[in-house]
Amino acid sequence: MDPNPKNFPILSYVMARIPSMKRPTMSDFDIEQPQTTTPRAIRRTCSSLKPEPYFELTERMPHLTDPHLLASMRSAVADVSQTRSLLKTLGDRPDHEAVDIAKSRIKEIDTLLSMQLDEIALSDKIDPDVEKRKKAIEHEKKMHKALISLDQMHESYDKLLYDAEKRLEKIYESVKIVGARRLDSGVGDQGGTVTEEVKEEVVAILTDAMSIGAKSIDLSERRLPFLPEAFGKIRTLIYLNISNNQLEVIPDSIAGLENLEELNASSNVLESLPDSIGCLHKLKILDVSSNKLCSLPDSIAKCRSLIELDAGFNRLTYLPTKIGYELIYLKRLSIPLNKVRNFPTSIGDMKSLQLLDAHFNELRGLPKSIGKLSNLEILNLGSNFSDLTELPDTLGDLTSLRELDVSNNQIQALPLTFGRLDKLTKLNIDQNPLVIPPKKVVEQGIGAVKVFMAQRWFDMLVEEEERTRREQEVLAQASWLSRSTSWLAGAVVGAAGTLFVGGERDDPYLDEER
Repeated sequence: MDPNPKNFPILSYVMARIPSMKRPTMSDFDIEQPQTTTPRAIRRTCSSLKPEPYFELTERMPHLTDPHLLASMRSAVADVSQTRSLLKTLGDRPDHEAVDIAKSRIKEIDTLLSMQLDEIALSDKIDPDVEKRKKAIEHEKKMHKALISLDQMHESYDKLLYDAEKRLEKIYESVKIVGARRLDSGVGDQGGTVTEEVKEEVVAILTDAMSIGAKSIDLSERRLPFLPEAFGKIRTLIYLNISNNQLEVIPDSIAGLENLEELNASSNVLESLPDSIGCLHKLKILDVSSNKLCSLPDSIAKCRSLIELDAGFNRLTYLPTKIGYELIYLKRLSIPLNKVRNFPTSIGDMKSLQLLDAHFNELRGLPKSIGKLSNLEILNLGSNFSDLTELPDTLGDLTSLRELDVSNNQIQALPLTFGRLDKLTKLNIDQNPLVIPPKKVVEQGIGAVKVFMAQRWFDMLVEEEERTRREQEVLAQASWLSRSTSWLAGAVVGAAGTLFVGGERDDPYLDEER
């Protein structure tokens, strides 16, 4: 929940220097020489407790060492500090799929409660059982609402972090401007001139493209701050490259590019994609890597022709819940260097997927549906660090898998089904606390690992078969004993009936006179 120093360098720097209210222990408190509370002492204490993010930050921004500026910045981010403390008490953010399920369940509950109210209105009597069920349903609804509220609080906190970083940037810039007013004035005029030149150039390019019905436009590396709405009218466009610019948004008019097949919007400062991107039904390749995206719109699942999707190096925490149900032709999905914690269950429906790259995320596990990706050839789950601790047994169902990277995680055992990965030729399991297979087996290479896991799987099957056989023998013995007891009881009853029926002797030989 602490701001990431990579995304929020100034905010992280300032919050690391907010004095702690923790009472000193006896071991570090000298009654004869009390600790000082000067800003320098506070900075020194904080530095010893937590390493400075971006150690070169003070070199690039020397005014940060000014105690007056630092005090002003602390006051500016007091809301962030309070919100962080509250969220630490409430817990981690729930995953996106759980939130979607909660929203869906609330709708179902509202419908059910509405039906029950109608039944109660038509009935003369109040059924106690109905009342109990109603209270239980209302309690469930409250639980779902609480989950959604927690998610909304975390989302608001993320926005708060972005706003706070921008606020601190403005504060720093104001201090820098006061110190170098003359120098900055000339630079500002030049920047304005450059911006105007860029605008004129882009307008000229788009005008020519519309007049000739262009199929390809390359606007990369032009420092574009925005795209004009009119570009959405070039309906003949098949390829559009707007990478390496300064774009913060893509206008909704992109929906007009009905024939677009490839869009490269990488290396900008996009914080979101328009919902209208779902109208690009012919889009095959989408590259939005190296931006500031916190999520992908649900409408992206409507781009059913997508073959490649690259959303690496962003701030994604989840993928849309239904993304797998629609993108059935997707072959390459790359989301490295994000903060994704879970894959949606629907990912198993991406039947055409051949490459899945999710290294450097915060994955806590894989859904069992991952085993349905029968065409998957390359799977990279490296560097999820302490979050990824195990792999599902369905991993063994990836019969086309050739390359697997699960390095830099906390995996202690490979799944028992690992030996079934016949086509696997490249494996990286370095930097894991592996127990199964043991280190000496891993050092012998992938062949030894596959043999070891296959033997372990075979031994498990033999043990399971032996256990089943013993259980069947016990059941058979119990059944035989039951039948024998029943037969014996019947025989005793039969014998008793022969000897003493009605108290008379039925054998005529016994009645003869001797």
